[in-house]
Amino acid sequence: MAASPHPVRLTTRLVDGLVCAYAPAAGAVGVLSPAVACRPVPGDGVVAHAVAADLRHAYYTTLHAAVCVTADGTQVWRTPFEPAADNAHGHLPDCELSPDGRVLWVYRPDAMAGRDRPDQWVAVDAASGAVLARADLETVGHGGVQLAHPASGGMLLNVGEGQDGTAVYRASLAGGRLALLRYPWDDRCLIDLSPDGHRFLTVDHAQRDLAVHAFPGGETVFTLTVDDFGHDPDTVFLEWSGGHLTPDTLLATLVGETEDEEDWFRHYRVDARTGRVHGEFDAHAADPYDLQPLGDGSWLTTGPGGHPVRRTAS
Repeated sequence: MAASPHPVRLTTRLVDGLVCAYAPAAGAVGVLSPAVACRPVPGDGVVAHAVAADLRHAYYTTLHAAVCVTADGTQVWRTPFEPAADNAHGHLPDCELSPDGRVLWVYRPDAMAGRDRPDQWVAVDAASGAVLARADLETVGHGGVQLAHPASGGMLLNVGEGQDGTAVYRASLAGGRLALLRYPWDDRCLIDLSPDGHRFLTVDHAQRDLAVHAFPGGETVFTLTVDDFGHDPDTVFLEWSGGHLTPDTLLATLVGETEDEEDWFRHYRVDARTGRVHGEFDAHAADPYDLQPLGDGSWLTTGPGGHPVRRTAS
């Protein structure tokens, strides 16, 4: 399995109340130790998190603000979400750093938070917390998932609206405003970007198929249904999990039940360019979502203490 020439980016996890960042060295496998463990401000409930490439600052969202801290928990800045939401309404703000680390992209599920306004997508200066640009979205989302494009500096956003489906957006920051595009779907969930940024992966909201799309336009390169994996589409479904193991290989996740009504899941390798299914793949994952492909031939699962375990197929 060929390795990717693209470097593995930092990955973060919340472990024992600390925002931990991991920078796997080439060839490192097994349980990873954090390169830095940043302490949130006391009392902050961390929802989403990111860490700068130089490991000097961590960023996170709470239900009420976006926050930047140093490793010891010293607050650098705090940008409140206004007006304040008094109660939790099932809304989860998200944050993600741009590839150059200069912009913190924040998804605000304001409608579900009871702020009497549409959801917002906000570009924040990572150094100061100042709002650089913002855009209203046509969504009432519970939460969002953002993926930073490795080459363009732009961002993809998936907004989950529960039973109402999903919305997928693309944005870039230009001239002090967000150049925003919504893809023409309300039934596809964004899963992953290819390491080179040329393609992205979605799974049908109803879990009937997966599709690979060209970036930036979103044109469908190929689609695979449950049938293509040799399973009955009436009883087996594609999970909203997986991604690029390498630039040329995807991992897809299927779930179902045994005759004894016990849940099962399986991962499959797929040619990312042609859609050919290569067969089952043992990821050593604890559940369908315990899988984070890194794009270089390795992937992460979770160890007993919450720290990631890096694995390779060799």
